[in-house]
Amino acid sequence: MTSVQPQPSAPGSGDAALPPLPEQTMAELVELAARYPQPRSALLPMLHLVQSVEGYVTGAGIEACAEVLGLSTADVAGVATFYTMYKRRPVGDYHVGVCTNTLCAVMGGDAIFERLKDHLDVGNDETTEDGRITLEHVECNAACDYAPVVMVNWEFFDQQTPDSAVGLVDRLRSGEEVAATRGARVCTWREAERVLAGFPDDRADEGVGAGEPTLLGLRIARDRGWTAPTPEQAAELDSSGTGPGEGRADPSDSGGTAPYRRADQETRVQESAAETRDASDRTPPSHEGATAAGEEDA
Repeated sequence: MTSVQPQPSAPGSGDAALPPLPEQTMAELVELAARYPQPRSALLPMLHLVQSVEGYVTGAGIEACAEVLGLSTADVAGVATFYTMYKRRPVGDYHVGVCTNTLCAVMGGDAIFERLKDHLDVGNDETTEDGRITLEHVECNAACDYAPVVMVNWEFFDQQTPDSAVGLVDRLRSGEEVAATRGARVCTWREAERVLAGFPDDRADEGVGAGEPTLLGLRIARDRGWTAPTPEQAAELDSSGTGPGEGRADPSDSGGTAPYRRADQETRVQESAAETRDASDRTPPSHEGATAAGEEDA
């Protein structure tokens, strides 16, 4: 590997000797703390704000948060080192997270990660020499219906392949504007961290919000006329003391019990899903030579 990575410093030492945070940042930390009935509840967004300014959680950032909230640096460092979204060494302009959890892995996530490591010449949680890309494998992007998934600064790139992922990082490194599969145009790591800190960039409604796999179940329910019970109906059903399908009669079914009706519904769901797939022109991407998801202009 050709990249050289700085080692994370101990909380409150080393990089804490850096100049203090800018006055505007300190004022914004105070603003965040004032948004909560209990000021210490602001620690998570405050750490994101530190990352938006410093590029990662520095010792100076830890001390600033502790000062504003009246906490010890150990308290703040304990939070900063617990959550994986907080970084203890510099992150590149684009944090590329490849899901290698079970479903994404078997669908090609492991292959994508290995290909990107070779292509970028970095290891896990390392940054390219030009400072553009930080690569990390992540446990789950909470988008299993779009596996395998890659995230860039927490924006989704669905149904990726090794080839499409390479194309994606190359476009990012070249400075090309890239739009997420479901979401906004990709901004820089620091810009994304400022949004997570609670300072919107007015891109919340930009791009596609929900894709085909997400909407399939909703469409099936509408086609079949299925609705969720009202709170009153749910309370009435729960008063029987039995769980769903445990011998409880379905009030809307005069001729059968809930288990039989539910089995019939499950059969129809499967049939409806098959009909939807047959009627759709959409085909899943091939793992050979597929183009990058979201390559169309925003």
